[in-house]
Amino acid sequence: MAPHISDIPSLEGLPDYDVTWPWSRGERLAPGLTCVFRVRNEARNLPWVLPPILSAVQHVLLVDNGSTDGTLEVAEAIAAECGAGDRFTGLTYPHAVARAGGEHLATPATSVHSLTHFYNWCFSHVRTSYSMKWDGDMVLTPEGAGILRDLAWQLETTQTIVSMPRHPLTVVDERTGWLDLSLRFLEPWVYPMGPDFTFVKAFDWELREYPAGVERLVLQQGLCVEVKWLDADEYAHWRTEGVDFTHTRLYRKLREFEVDEAIRAGRAESLGGLVRVDAPEGVHIIDHVTRTWLRQQPRPLVTHSLPASLRERTPREQEVQR
Repeated sequence: MAPHISDIPSLEGLPDYDVTWPWSRGERLAPGLTCVFRVRNEARNLPWVLPPILSAVQHVLLVDNGSTDGTLEVAEAIAAECGAGDRFTGLTYPHAVARAGGEHLATPATSVHSLTHFYNWCFSHVRTSYSMKWDGDMVLTPEGAGILRDLAWQLETTQTIVSMPRHPLTVVDERTGWLDLSLRFLEPWVYPMGPDFTFVKAFDWELREYPAGVERLVLQQGLCVEVKWLDADEYAHWRTEGVDFTHTRLYRKLREFEVDEAIRAGRAESLGGLVRVDAPEGVHIIDHVTRTWLRQQPRPLVTHSLPASLRERTPREQEVQR
């Protein structure tokens, strides 16, 4: 039998990091949803992030990209504690990956240092019919976990892309946080697996392709928060490296930086759309927001979105570089 040829050989000629899709090997994908994490130094967030995801999907694939805080070990321990060790796969990707923006644009799409190749390599390890991209700082509410559990079987006979709004939560301390409800940050997370749903290179980041006519499902607000820690100064490199996020394609990043600066300067109240949330004594702010506060708020939580000229454009509105 002739040796199998990789679908996307790495530019550097590293066979372990070539991309080979399961359908090219003749493998049949099992029904279900796999959540794919691409993470670096997310050990602090994982105790909140992983348990609801493990309760919601059939499999979790976590790819660690050079963490120094024991992220992979923490993830494995949490999966075991949740009785989901057999539904968790941990991998490592040891190559430095270009940051979104200029670094990404300057990196060839098939290089192991490219966001595009990194994403294709990660998702090539999925063995279920649907996959979900998820970040190591995103926490599902119990309602969100329940909806994903139901979707896993409802999507089986369809080809549907699922989008979910997320609400940025800046943690000031264990009992205090600021929730950004200024805009509806909406991004597609769940996709079918198949040759029509792989990643290609766009200007600032990777882009997942999909064929025309695919159904779109938008979930309701209040199902997910994106955690930012004020004591971590997650935007320090913006200040020291002269990073320019004023381009309209990166409005979300500009807003995150604006929120961080306002909270640090003690003027969060003056920045429209920020809501202060205080947790009861003995309850962590992340638990309070995701398990109680969001559920109790009137809907819609967010009443407006960015105009098309400012929001992060949808895949069909972005120019793709192959």
